[in-house]
Amino acid sequence: MRLGVISDIHANLVALEAVLADMPPVDRLVCAGDVIGYNPWPAECVELVRERCSATVRGNHDRNADTPNRYSMNEMAHEGLKLAAEELSDAQREWLRSLPRTYDLAEGRVLMVHDHPEHVDQYVRPHSFPKMRRYLDDYDACILGHTHVQHEATVDGRLVLNPGSVGQPRDGDPRAAYAVIDTAPEPMAAHLHRVEYDIDAVQSACREAGLPARTADRLEQGK
Repeated sequence: MRLGVISDIHANLVALEAVLADMPPVDRLVCAGDVIGYNPWPAECVELVRERCSATVRGNHDRNADTPNRYSMNEMAHEGLKLAAEELSDAQREWLRSLPRTYDLAEGRVLMVHDHPEHVDQYVRPHSFPKMRRYLDDYDACILGHTHVQHEATVDGRLVLNPGSVGQPRDGDPRAAYAVIDTAPEPMAAHLHRVEYDIDAVQSACREAGLPARTADRLEQGK
């Protein structure tokens, strides 16, 4: 089986469409959370993910679609969530509420979670991937998001993968990120991908939506 893996779309429809157009044939497309937040197309991204992804887990922004004031100390996150609260339909909000925290894929061989398998909202950065081994006794692989940093590692024969961020990369590469997992090899193999998209168009849309200048500026910096 080939799994297409996306994460941290953050309402960037232009990047999401570029990723979907670039992705090679896969048997199943899955999302490791944070469909909304930051950028100007929350409703459109929710609809596209609902349509194309067979499994999605709940990210921290998805979890706070109804409570943007929890991010009042972070202007970029706060304003993105306020826009989502205005733009999302009741059905879209209910779909976000219904998302599970974790999801088992590939007949239970792959664990998918947005942040940390045990600690909600905790970042798992590349240097901490070896520490995920303790959570993988029952799995051959773990998919993570949240950091917006694309990375993969094999730890004691088990794959740990962050596909990177579709809509707001933070690893110094502004191109939209995603990954493909081949589940047949032992150990499983991940293929990391990047694709260019029209950042200027997204920046213009951010400004038109009244989002913070930093939200637009950071896209071209990949941070």
